[in-house]
Amino acid sequence: MCDLTNPIFTDETAARAFLEAQRWPDGVVCPFCGEVGAAKRLGGQAKPGWYHCNECRKKFTVRVGTLYERSHVPLHKWLLATHLLCASKKGISAHQLHRMLGVTYKTAWFMAHRIRAAMIDDAPAPMGGEGKVVQADETYIGKQKNPAPSPQRKGRPYKSEKSRLGHRKNTVFGLVSEGQVRTFHVRNANAATVRLILFTHADRASELHTDESRLYTTTGEQYAKHRTVNHSSKEYVGKHGQHTNTIENYFSVFKRGMKGVYQHCGEPHLHRY
Repeated sequence: MCDLTNPIFTDETAARAFLEAQRWPDGVVCPFCGEVGAAKRLGGQAKPGWYHCNECRKKFTVRVGTLYERSHVPLHKWLLATHLLCASKKGISAHQLHRMLGVTYKTAWFMAHRIRAAMIDDAPAPMGGEGKVVQADETYIGKQKNPAPSPQRKGRPYKSEKSRLGHRKNTVFGLVSEGQVRTFHVRNANAATVRLILFTHADRASELHTDESRLYTTTGEQYAKHRTVNHSSKEYVGKHGQHTNTIENYFSVFKRGMKGVYQHCGEPHLHRY
């Protein structure tokens, strides 16, 4: 656990030295040409932290090529914001960052979203694999801005107010395997959408664990094994040990963060959280 009184969170020189040590443990590497050991620290009237590459003749700092690049926010505040977002189990709001960092709300919002964007894996490998388990489930949160009518209902009224409101909620589909979680904001949770996500992100050599939803009936046949739990009969762990408790626990933490920390999130931004 990192100590919040650490100088890297309060002193710019300490923050820069820390980031340089993390990024260049074996010597300064030019972010433009990739040359090792060709850069020299600039002195004289140059601002602290600037280097000059003798190979490509360009100047740079440790920020270049990172999420902290092209920002006037002090580096030590960036490091503190990154630590707070990573260490907060249910997340931290931009308003809280604005109060703790002493920056404007607009700046805190920008920092939070840039840090989140930097966490995205652009080319993730499939989850699971031979002998491993992938749990899949969906949850519903918030309210759709323009809910589309369900084609299955064909204009028929809902039997209860709860069913009608449930149809208007945003759908979040999730996968979990060995401590890794991936979630997706989808417009509608149907068999085609679920199949596409599963085939893209879950290795078919895996054992798939789901609830009794028909969304997974056909798709589950494409996996090594497909085991289900019958929640409608109050079954939460099957006879083979299958369950969806892990992904449901994740959804529980996710919802508490959305409702208790962020309090409100519009549909256009839900995928960012």
